[in-house]
Amino acid sequence: MEEESLENGNINSHLLADVDGEAESESSATFILVFSTFIAVCGSYVFGTCLGYYSPAGIGIRDDLDLSESEYALFGSIMTVGAMIGAIISGKTSEIIGRRGAMGISELFCLIGWLSILFSKVFSVLLSFLMGFSSKFIILMVQWMLVEKNVWLLDIGRLLIGCGIGLLSYVVPVYIAEITPKNLRGGFSSVHQFMITLGSAMTYFIGTAVTWRTLALIGIIPCLVQLVGLLIIPESPRWLAKIGREKDCEAVLQRLRGESANISEEATEITDYIQNLKQLPEDRILDLFQRIYARSLMVGVALMLMQQFGGVNGIELYSSSIFEAAGFSAKVGITAMAIVQIPMTILGILLMDKSGRRPLLLSSSVGTFIGSLLAGVSFSLQDHQLWKKVTPVLVFVGILVYSGSFGLGLAGIPWLIMSEIFPINIKDSAGSFVSLVNWSSSWIVTFIFNFLLERSPAGTFFIFSSISGLTVLFVAKIVPETKGRTLEQIQSVMNPLTARR
Repeated sequence: MEEESLENGNINSHLLADVDGEAESESSATFILVFSTFIAVCGSYVFGTCLGYYSPAGIGIRDDLDLSESEYALFGSIMTVGAMIGAIISGKTSEIIGRRGAMGISELFCLIGWLSILFSKVFSVLLSFLMGFSSKFIILMVQWMLVEKNVWLLDIGRLLIGCGIGLLSYVVPVYIAEITPKNLRGGFSSVHQFMITLGSAMTYFIGTAVTWRTLALIGIIPCLVQLVGLLIIPESPRWLAKIGREKDCEAVLQRLRGESANISEEATEITDYIQNLKQLPEDRILDLFQRIYARSLMVGVALMLMQQFGGVNGIELYSSSIFEAAGFSAKVGITAMAIVQIPMTILGILLMDKSGRRPLLLSSSVGTFIGSLLAGVSFSLQDHQLWKKVTPVLVFVGILVYSGSFGLGLAGIPWLIMSEIFPINIKDSAGSFVSLVNWSSSWIVTFIFNFLLERSPAGTFFIFSSISGLTVLFVAKIVPETKGRTLEQIQSVMNPLTARR
């Protein structure tokens, strides 16, 4: 019966009859809960600014620093390499120093990265100043150390930023999921994706009006906001319970839920579940592949693969090339993409804890399927010299449908579900592995996208529409609904053997 329930994609009431019969009190959003979430999603905003920086700043950097095509391409792609490194270390980092500590480390990576990008230009100004006062030998040494290394500073900065957002992509949704009550978890966790979208869009809009140096300087601001805020907000109560600090766990829960809230049931559920998990072996990456975690691993990995191989990063990174290939204004198209994502992401936040994860994922996947299919059909019509005046607009509409639909659910829900389905004894290893799968897939898509687009625009979008169609089927048949359940309830059902030991 349990197998059948999960295959149908539902954590159904039969499996949780013992908790369904209880009166479930709904927690309210306290100030410290809202503030802690805000500080956490400052990291999400940093994530978005890093993603959005390349599009408005890239050409200016290439021209000012006289980058070759290979240097320019490396600057664009090296952030993804850094993100893969960040993903690998994210789980162990957050396990050893906690969720707050991991966010702090990630912001230090991003802060140093932004400064490296900024100073790759400032050093040239410094050289000009020194030339008026220094000997020829010193001038030559400074030129070799600074100007000739401008590109290296640029790439090192971008790599460090990638490491930072690789860490953030895991630890922010996990932290939010672990501090929020079950009736608010979906909506609060969805703010993570909204802030990524907002950060990316704001960076694009600001980048059209300021230089790349100023844009890098602006990118430092949210890093500093989060670093200061991390000194104030509490640590994850579930992480505290995991390391044996039960009293601190209860104190943090009380602070998060409010002084008058009764936290005894929630605290007992957390500590009891942690005690059961302590009977299992120590957290190792190979433990993920045991049978007891098979369903969680399959859902987490498959959602990340489908999210990325649906083409999102290729479409966003090469959106100007897509619109130009269709004969549509690239500036209008990119601006419209940035605008449409924000309200759709907000809509997803509002619906997350009302409609549930699965309906939003299904709607989002159907939308990306339709958008990709429409773009593919439009390019196919262009190939056959049909409807020449209409096809550019159809491509534009298809990309907007894809972009808006992706923001509705596929952008953030895979990360939310990843933070919910893995038990805390393997969550850190699982988070690292799943994040690495996501960033590796992203790199593959961004690497091959331009080649696919040049070879066959229509074929490229037909591939993406096929993957979106598979996503619809996978979500409908396999992905569980986690709305309204505590993390311990979700994990007991997804990994039933862990709860029986």
